Amino acid sequence: MRCFSRTLFIVCIFSLFIISCANKSSYLHKACDGSDTSSCYNLGLKYHAGEGVPVDYKKAVKLFKKACDDGVTSACYNLGVMYANGEGVPVDYKKASELFDKACDDGVTSACYNLGLMYYDGKDVPVDYKKAVKLYNKACDGGEVQGCYNLGLMYYDGKGVPADYKKAVKLFNKACDGSDASGCYNLGLRYYAGEGVPVDYKKASQLYNKACDGGNTKGCSNLGYMYYNGEGVPVDYNKAIELYTKACDGSYAIGCTNLGLMYDTGKGVPVDKEKAVKLYDKGCDGAHATGCYNLGLMYAHSEGVPVDYKKASELYGKACDGGYATGCYNLGYMYANGEGVPVDDKKAVKLYGRACDGSYASGCTNLGVMYYNGEGVPVDYDKALSLFEKACDLENQMGCDLYKRIYDEMRK
Repeated sequence: MRCFSRTLFIVCIFSLFIISCANKSSYLHKACDGSDTSSCYNLGLKYHAGEGVPVDYKKAVKLFKKACDDGVTSACYNLGVMYANGEGVPVDYKKASELFDKACDDGVTSACYNLGLMYYDGKDVPVDYKKAVKLYNKACDGGEVQGCYNLGLMYYDGKGVPADYKKAVKLFNKACDGSDASGCYNLGLRYYAGEGVPVDYKKASQLYNKACDGGNTKGCSNLGYMYYNGEGVPVDYNKAIELYTKACDGSYAIGCTNLGLMYDTGKGVPVDKEKAVKLYDKGCDGAHATGCYNLGLMYAHSEGVPVDYKKASELYGKACDGGYATGCYNLGYMYANGEGVPVDDKKAVKLYGRACDGSYASGCTNLGVMYYNGEGVPVDYDKALSLFEKACDLENQMGCDLYKRIYDEMRK
C-alpha cells in the first residue's frame, strides 16, 4: 500500500532582536566611548550584522554587555541570543536564560518566548512546562505570535495545562492572524480533524493555502493531498502536483513521496517509474518511512530500477524502523523465504510481530502460522489462535478462516 501522510510539528528558533539605525559607526564609536549606552547598543548591532564595519561577534558581545549593564533591555536580550547560539562566546544556556529572564521582566516579549523555549526543552534549566506556559502566554499577550503558536501546542498536547482543543484553536487562530504560517497550518489540521471545531474541509484547505503561501511546506503538501482527494476543493491532480512539488523543493519529505506516487500511478502526469524512484528516494532520505517502503517495492518488482531484493530488504528495514508496519511485514516475508537475505525464521517472527503490533493484519496471520507450525518459535496453538483472531478482527479473511479451522480442531 502506498499512502499519503500529514503531521504536526513545532519549530523553535532563537532570533536576534534588531533595531535599524542609520547612524555612522564612527559617530557611534565616539558616543559609546562617551558613555552613551544606546550608541553602544546600536554599534553592537552593526558589528553583529556587518553594517559599515566587518562582522565581529566578539565586539558585538562586549558592546551589548556594556549596554545591558547600563540598563538597555534590548541589549540584554541580544546578548542572551549570542550566548544561546555561541556567537562570539561559548554556548552558555544558563547565562542566556538569565539574560532572557532580565529582558522578559523588562517587557521584551521575544525574551519571554525564548525563555519559554528553554524551560520547555530543559536548556540548562529544569524542564518546566507550567513555566513555559506562563512565558509563552506573556509573549503572546505582548504580540509575539510564535508565543501564541507554542502556547496553542501546549494546550493541544496538555503540557503544563489541561488539554483544551478549543483553547488551542483560539491560539493557533491568533498566531495565524499574525502571519505565523505554522499557526495557520496547525489551525488547518484542527479543522480537518474536527478537534476543537467542527470538521470543515473547505476551511482547512484555505488555512493550508495560507500556510503554504507563508512558506510552510507541510501546508503545501496537505493542500496537495486535499486536491488529490477532492476534500474541500475539486479534485485537481495538476494542482496537487504543483503543491507537492513546492513541498518537495522545500525539503519536506512527505511531499516528495506523495509526488513520487503521482508519477508512479500516472495521476496528472504520464507514468514515469524512474521519476517516481528518484522522488521516493528523496522522501526516504528525508526519513519518511512510506517513501522508503515505496522505494523498496520498486526494487522488489523492477519498476524504474533493476530487481534488487537485497536493496529492497534494506529499504523495508528502514521503513520498519520508521514505524511503517507494512515494511516490517515485507521484510519478515523476505526472511521467511530467503529473498535478498538468508532464511531466518526467528527474524521473521520478530518482524511479523512488529507488523502485527502495528495493526497490519497479514503480520498477525503470518505470525500465527509460524506459531502453529513451530517455525522460529516453539509450537503454540493457543498463541496461534489468538493471532488469527486478531487478524480476523482487523478484517483479514485468511485470519478469519484459519481461526475457524484451528478453533474447530482444538474443540475435537
